[in-house]
Amino acid sequence: MARSGMTVEILGASRLRGRLEDLAAEVVQELKKAVEESAEAVASDTRRDVAKDTRNLERKVDIKYSGEQDLNATVGWHDPEDYYARFLEVGTRRAPAQPALGPALEAERARYRGRLTEAVRRALR
Repeated sequence: MARSGMTVEILGASRLRGRLEDLAAEVVQELKKAVEESAEAVASDTRRDVAKDTRNLERKVDIKYSGEQDLNATVGWHDPEDYYARFLEVGTRRAPAQPALGPALEAERARYRGRLTEAVRRALR
């Protein structure tokens, strides 16, 4: 059985999901840009802060988009061979945690709502 990698999911406009059909195409495009900016910020911060022993995890941080109009982004290590990323994130009995993905997500969380709000404002101007 293959193990999955370590990821976090950034959900774009989850409260608006039921109303997406009613939103103007410009609003959806602006929201998509905001989700992409947030996903890129999380990926970039994760690459910067992840343990650099072999540089494998740094190179393999990836973003996958899904959902209606690609308004969901999953950031992290998607390859089952990178299962050990979770051990670095949370630590083990013998090794302390060296988190990179979690702190990157927390740093972006503070900016995310503002990105979405600004995206809607830009589209409605």
